[in-house]
Amino acid sequence: MFTQRLILQPRLEVNAAARTVSELGIGHGLNNTEMGLRLRYEIRREFAPYLGVSWIRFYADTAYFKKAKGGDDSTLYFVVSFRSWF
Repeated sequence: MFTQRLILQPRLEVNAAARTVSELGIGHGLNNTEMGLRLRYEIRREFAPYLGVSWIRFYADTAYFKKAKGGDDSTLYFVVSFRSWF
């Protein structure tokens, strides 16, 4: 927390599959990891817009399927959204 309203949140996500589903471009085992940061400003606890950056990396068969369709095995992207709850 930089202040009580401005918060930097790290994120890590790991995905794996038990079997290969080539129609969906998913290989078995470790599929991808996603790492990122989100900076949010809590206007109220129930509503907070945020900016973020994420890097996703694909592995093994999933990376092969991505490359076969002309994609890359890693991607950097930016996020602008808001978080809300009631």
